[in-house]
This record gives sequence, structure tokens and C-alpha cells, in this order.
Amino acid sequence: MIPRRRAPTAPKPTSSRAAGAGGSSNTMLKLYTDAGESGLQIDPYVVIVLAISFIASIFFLHISAKVIKAFTK
Repeated sequence: MIPRRRAPTAPKPTSSRAAGAGGSSNTMLKLYTDAGESGLQIDPYVVIVLAISFIASIFFLHISAKVIKAFTK
């Protein structure tokens, strides 16, 4: 019987940063720095308002669907 060869394995990373934990730090840096570089710069207040308005629109759609369904029966 011929012994099987083991597939070569990649070396294990020595730190969590090398392992890729936490996403791309370059992108995160562009989002949260005040440097003059190009990147997405949005005020946290705007993000909260947009998120709440999205949730409210979904809530409104569910309520309106139930009302419409109740009147069409």
C-alpha cells in the first residue's frame, strides 16, 4: 500500500491582524478619519436618521398591507 501525501498547508498567521479579523482596516480608516483623502464621510446623525426612516417605511408597509388585506376580504 502506498502512503498518501498530505496537501501542503499555508502557514498559520501569528496575529489576529494577519488573520484578517476586523475587516479591511484601509476602508475603515477612510470612513472615520478627517484627513483630506477621498472617502465616504457621513455624519453619524445622518446615518441614524436614514436608518430610522428605513425602519419606519418598512413598518408602514406592513401596516398598510394588513389594512388593505382586511378591506379586500
